[in-house]
Amino acid sequence: MSAPFVAIVMGSDSDLPVMEASFDVLKKFGIPFEVRITSAHRTPAAAKAFVEDADKRGCAAFIAAAGMAAHLAGAVSATTVKPVIGVPMNASLDGLDALLSTVQMPAGIPVATVAIGKAGAKNAAYLAAQIIAVSDPALAEALREERADNARAIEDKNAALQAQLKG
Repeated sequence: MSAPFVAIVMGSDSDLPVMEASFDVLKKFGIPFEVRITSAHRTPAAAKAFVEDADKRGCAAFIAAAGMAAHLAGAVSATTVKPVIGVPMNASLDGLDALLSTVQMPAGIPVATVAIGKAGAKNAAYLAAQIIAVSDPALAEALREERADNARAIEDKNAALQAQLKG
């Protein structure tokens, strides 16, 4: 049995610079992933075929990034019962159109929606890692360690600030 992986779909190659933040997080935790550019509107058959194939091969979660009408995450969710994480992209209207169309899914076709843009891309990968970590104790521990490291970094910054203020 192969390791669980994350399938990332983007509606356009213009999403790539933002979505590379997802790649970085997944690489950091050693989580395999695949990436495709496919569109719910322009290549619906190809999008559906990719999701179905990834599903059969053991995909643990999908990340779907799209701007404007942003129906890619919904189209993915309609094709699988695996978790789908939508990343709204700032293609128009400051990304609010993509956010609303990603988050407002009909009952029974859920999409977990993260922030617009790069912060969302990172959080989508972290959420996918947490989903996989439910059945992977080593990954869960790595996630806990990173959170502890982040907390220590904030504490160190605060200590430096307090020392500077006492100066």
